[in-house]
Amino acid sequence: MTPWLKKIHRWLGLLIGLQLVIWMLSGLMMSLFDSDVVKGKPFRAPAPAIVAWPADTLAVSQLLHKLNLSVGNVSSAWLLDEPIYKLSVGKEQRLYSARDGRQLVIDAALAQRIAISSYRGPGQAGLAELVPRSLETRAHEGMVWRVPFSDAEDTTVYLREDGTVLVHRNATWRLFDIFWMLHIMDYVGRADFNNALVVTAAIGGLWLALSGTWLLFTSFRLADFVPAGMRGKRSFQILGADGSRLRTLKAGSGETAFVAMARQGLQLPSNCGGGQSCSLCEVRVRGVAPPATASDRAMLSPAKIRDGHRLACNLPVTEGLELEIPGGAEALSQQRARVERVSALTPSLREIVLKPDERAGSAYRPGSYIQVQVPAYRATPKMLDTADELTAVSKAFRLPESWGNEAPVRRAYSLSSPVELTDGRISLLVRFMPAPVGAAHHPPGKGSSYMHLLKPGDTVHYSGPFGDFAVQAGGREKVFIGGGAGMAPLRAMLQSLLAGGAKERLHFWYGARTVAEAPYVGEMEALAARHANFQWKLVSSEEGQGGAGNAGKLVHLAAREDLLALGLDLGACDFYLCGPPAMLTATRKMLRELGVKDGQVAFDDFKI
Repeated sequence: MTPWLKKIHRWLGLLIGLQLVIWMLSGLMMSLFDSDVVKGKPFRAPAPAIVAWPADTLAVSQLLHKLNLSVGNVSSAWLLDEPIYKLSVGKEQRLYSARDGRQLVIDAALAQRIAISSYRGPGQAGLAELVPRSLETRAHEGMVWRVPFSDAEDTTVYLREDGTVLVHRNATWRLFDIFWMLHIMDYVGRADFNNALVVTAAIGGLWLALSGTWLLFTSFRLADFVPAGMRGKRSFQILGADGSRLRTLKAGSGETAFVAMARQGLQLPSNCGGGQSCSLCEVRVRGVAPPATASDRAMLSPAKIRDGHRLACNLPVTEGLELEIPGGAEALSQQRARVERVSALTPSLREIVLKPDERAGSAYRPGSYIQVQVPAYRATPKMLDTADELTAVSKAFRLPESWGNEAPVRRAYSLSSPVELTDGRISLLVRFMPAPVGAAHHPPGKGSSYMHLLKPGDTVHYSGPFGDFAVQAGGREKVFIGGGAGMAPLRAMLQSLLAGGAKERLHFWYGARTVAEAPYVGEMEALAARHANFQWKLVSSEEGQGGAGNAGKLVHLAAREDLLALGLDLGACDFYLCGPPAMLTATRKMLRELGVKDGQVAFDDFKI
């Protein structure tokens, strides 16, 4: 439950936090307004002095006898200088002169005179018009007389149909009313303090407080409050994938495997720093594994959980625990490589070739990735550019004047070519990650900036290889669908298959926004020309781009059309996906709709 609770807490916190900012700013703005101006007092005439009721008026009984009406209520009032009686006849309000009993009707001319009598500003009155209820007369049901005045405040006087002045509105009130609407969250009537949105926000705030309290307490263990020297020690074993014993480590009571290993110099891969959100620190427990936690179930497949796989960052160390580490000793050790070549393939994608101090071997299989150690650095836009026009990142993106990385972090990058085809070199495809659109002060990606700063001769430290994204054994027909930097592992797999003489049919759909943003296009076209069993389709999401029939489409939709048109036996195919999260989600959904089982689909989401 905790991972989902974290996600809901985060997004709800963003929404409630935004509303809190709106409440604060709208309240602040309302406090800056002059309340008298908002109420229209400067241009409103004072209430008339109380005048004695004339002696020559008809008595109420005389008027009622004269009219012979069934009246519900009678009241006396003044209409300008005329004493009147107001009679409620059914649902209708009628006006009669108190002097002679004649019925009075409020017309446009009379409504204008009444409005002028209630006004003392410099403006001239416009024509009166009878209008339906609006936001400016929200407290009154029915038709009202509207009389505008030509002053600087754009004053408007509203009267009931019986001639009673209802309200004065002006430009200041209208601006105030916008902030009032935002403050009470009544975006329709602007009057209900207890509308559904306010109640929902209040309940959301309460839930946010309760879930935050829960997450606070679940983020600690009792052992965290015990000094390190007083904690009991437990031994656990680190094993290779083949069962060989690599290390025996000590852990304090309550420590997780991830923390205990890092404290003793063994860094498992991680993008989240042990925050249970990337699943890179996946290990396998030999023997009886502890029950899976909510984080394990959220990040790992049911099959892996049954097989003993767990997240090391969420796995407490118990005495005698045996952990199998993918990649073995080589994966845990710190490696060093020299940058041999940097090539700009598109404005945002660079191929970086590393020559390790020790030649990369068979553990670096297609689909695996390494974790590069990103040190502290400072960067400016010009530092990312070289003489090659394709590397003019400062022109291609909106960048801050400078940015950097204050503390070392690690970032994962997939191999873009099999090491056996690169003489033991490690080839990476790195996409520059600019700030989100509209985020003027948000810096670009820490890892991508560092990688795009690299020049030939630079030294890079990394660990790995890691990962279980790999081509399945057997000669089943294979379908590859990718986008963005997802080209890297898919390209490595395809190169390995074709170089190894694979005979099964291979299909590759690759999506980019434009043709100019697609890497290795010429190489893919050449491979398709040389190998009759390989088909390549470039798909661009912008109109007027890409190959015939593949412009203005999303890659998963283009792949769907072609898969159906080709008439493939989808149940006899293996699928390999890699690309941006939105693309992966849409493609996996599309394959399920076509009847493809999840077990046929392997994917790499870069653990984003």
